Amino acid sequence: MYGVVSFASRKGIRGEDGGGLAERKVRARTGVRGETFAYWYLRRHGYVMIARNFKRPGIKGEIDLIGFDGAVLAFIEVKTRSADGEAAGNPEDAVNAEKRRNLSRMAWSFLRDARVPKAQCRFDVLAIESQPGKRPIVRLHKDAFAAR
Repeated sequence: MYGVVSFASRKGIRGEDGGGLAERKVRARTGVRGETFAYWYLRRHGYVMIARNFKRPGIKGEIDLIGFDGAVLAFIEVKTRSADGEAAGNPEDAVNAEKRRNLSRMAWSFLRDARVPKAQCRFDVLAIESQPGKRPIVRLHKDAFAAR
């Protein structure tokens, strides 16, 4: 399946000019395509996914992907940027202190709900840079930050 997703992304994740969509919807579509690409990319690299887009009422944010990398439970934040001026800087730079704090809260909530408090865990960041007409550039940062 990764081969199909990878082939579909050969000209970039964002796609065409958006077909008249508002910029906000184009960004949302780019994010969904990036998360789908990330899902299959990580599966191909040995991750076993157990949850996508985990949300908890009363806690801000969501965890994009949760999966096992061997015996380690990884909470993965996916950041996708198109290189056509959508945002400056690297995608992984968007995972600031507030985002890390929210991800930590969500992770503890997930562990409590799943009743696996003693699992070895880490936080990964998967950065995807998509340039129109080119394959995405993917950087996986394992153990990108510590839980707070």
